[in-house]
Amino acid sequence: MALKVIQRLQLLRQTGAHLCPPGELSRTRLLSVPIGEPMCVACLWTSADRCIQRQGCRKLSQPDSGRMSLSTITKDPFYTTGSVSLHKDSVPRFRLSQLHRPTDAEEKAFHDRLVSCSSSRQVLRLLRTVEIMSDTMAAAALHRVADIEQDGTSLKDPKVLEEDTLRALCCQVEQDSGRLTEAGLVSALLACTRLYVDPWSTLVVRLVSESQERLDRGQMSVGQLCTLGQALLALEGPGCGMLEQLMEQVQRQEPGQWSLVELTAVYRLLQAGVGEEGRYQDLLNAMHAYTVSVTSRMDPPAISSVLSALVVLNQTQAMPLVISLCKQAVRHIPHFRDEELGLVLGALMHFGHSDHFLVEAMERHVPKMAFTSLPETVTKVMQYFGRRNILSLPVFDAVAESFVYRADEYSTSQVARQIMPFGKLGYLPPNAGEVFRKVEAILHARFSHFQPRTLLNLLHSCILVERFPVNFVSKVFNRYFLQQLQEQGSGVDRIVLAQLTQLYMTVKLECPFYEGPRLLPKYRVKSFLTPGRSLETPVDGHLYNYVKTGLVDLLGARTYFASRVLTPYCYTLDVEIKLDEEGYVLPASQIDDIYKRIAVCIDGHKRFTVNTRQLLGKEAIKQRHLRLLGYEVVQIPYYEFEKLWNKTEVVEYLHKKIFPLSYRLSW
Repeated sequence: MALKVIQRLQLLRQTGAHLCPPGELSRTRLLSVPIGEPMCVACLWTSADRCIQRQGCRKLSQPDSGRMSLSTITKDPFYTTGSVSLHKDSVPRFRLSQLHRPTDAEEKAFHDRLVSCSSSRQVLRLLRTVEIMSDTMAAAALHRVADIEQDGTSLKDPKVLEEDTLRALCCQVEQDSGRLTEAGLVSALLACTRLYVDPWSTLVVRLVSESQERLDRGQMSVGQLCTLGQALLALEGPGCGMLEQLMEQVQRQEPGQWSLVELTAVYRLLQAGVGEEGRYQDLLNAMHAYTVSVTSRMDPPAISSVLSALVVLNQTQAMPLVISLCKQAVRHIPHFRDEELGLVLGALMHFGHSDHFLVEAMERHVPKMAFTSLPETVTKVMQYFGRRNILSLPVFDAVAESFVYRADEYSTSQVARQIMPFGKLGYLPPNAGEVFRKVEAILHARFSHFQPRTLLNLLHSCILVERFPVNFVSKVFNRYFLQQLQEQGSGVDRIVLAQLTQLYMTVKLECPFYEGPRLLPKYRVKSFLTPGRSLETPVDGHLYNYVKTGLVDLLGARTYFASRVLTPYCYTLDVEIKLDEEGYVLPASQIDDIYKRIAVCIDGHKRFTVNTRQLLGKEAIKQRHLRLLGYEVVQIPYYEFEKLWNKTEVVEYLHKKIFPLSYRLSW
């Protein structure tokens, strides 16, 4: 290790003219390192007052301490064919001209041709046609290669870094690092991190050193500081010392002085890790206040970028900004790219916000994009409507139709997440037969590919709309499957047990021909009504009180009905009324000679979809099961009860609802 460091120091002394002018040699860190202490190349060749690696010099720490993946580097990381050094004989040659820069028209033409390249070979072919280019053009070419080749934390084809054309371009960037513009410098450094060039190549070391010197001068714009920050995060993570210096300069300017591009760049930088653990909250508050005033000028990329940052930074107090961004998003729904629309909908789900203008815009847009958009985008659309309890027939019908034709290319998670909203909102599309035949075919073909909880969610959604997955229930009640549910966490949570119990009850009540294994008692719950997420919606308190008062007037006393009754079948009744064989009302405490039980369902707003009078799937299955269990179910929906004006109307309404065939004398 020590030998490598000494060799690298010797090499840097030979090439140091690009980093430190001869007249300033006496001021370099080389002369101030105490004897016997290990030396860091990055410290020696920057003007920082401290090591730019705040958590320890990279080459003096463990090999895996860095943030970047070095999977593209297979040889000595300082002088390797995967990284770019001083190769004087590299061909072809490039000249990064600053005195005679290409014209704006030439740069635009180059960028247009660059964007049209769909492979690295095409990018390299384009570069071979250009001899003189600006540093920003060179950086853009590197970024385009990264766009094409990036695959997770590595490159699809690492050998692209060994191409002579690319090496020659990087060599020229390295040699001219001191003459690059701030924009070209930081963009080139960021491109190197995206290409996973060795952080200890002379190319990256020089670009970092030059960036430190420019940072010390304090002349970078906010946008350039953000680009540099993204590169430093990739190199070292949020603990990098240069980031603190960089953020100090960002905070010196008021957000109101920034352009929209700079504003979104700062949001992205904070989102990437700089703003974690609540840091820079004062800066964020100032940014939120300013952003609200400029949302009307934001385009789709800016809207999605800011909303995504708000989610990652968990800015729950920024609801005025979220609402303002949602209003602006309505205008751009047809113009969002798939990824951008997914981010917007994900943010609105995170903050629990919906807008009927947004819903109307989606109803116009989704039928056009359901067959062509990315599967994940279509899935996000369904998740948003399902999460917000919004039943939109144009959206659901279009997605159902596209599902039949596209489901084979969906992941198992996407299949489940597209079907679950149908069950949650209790809606069957016109082509329900085709949809659920496709679901069954996918389950037969890819059953083992489903995660256990994903599979359970899918099957449970099916029973909510009376589609019974009998062929797969035996596998769910299997001991091995139940063990898998437990292995995903510390035991099985109550909602999973409740889903299993309701699935079991459905098979017993609605599929009497089923003869497979039963659900073991230890996996059953006693009540579907639990705090938080529940398979039943608690009764609305205000509506219940009004109905209770009316029932007392109707029946003559409070003792003739019971409230919030837990049945042996796990369901909780809002009100239970018992009758004898002759139809007389019995006291609620009586347990003998009961001929009929009436279950009164007091259905408030939360038991329906928000924009229609469609009963939610979990409430529909409850009423369906109660009828099968012998109860006479009487539904009292909020939209009927709210029309009643006085006590007399309430009593008459309840009488007609509960005792429609009896004549009530006045008492």
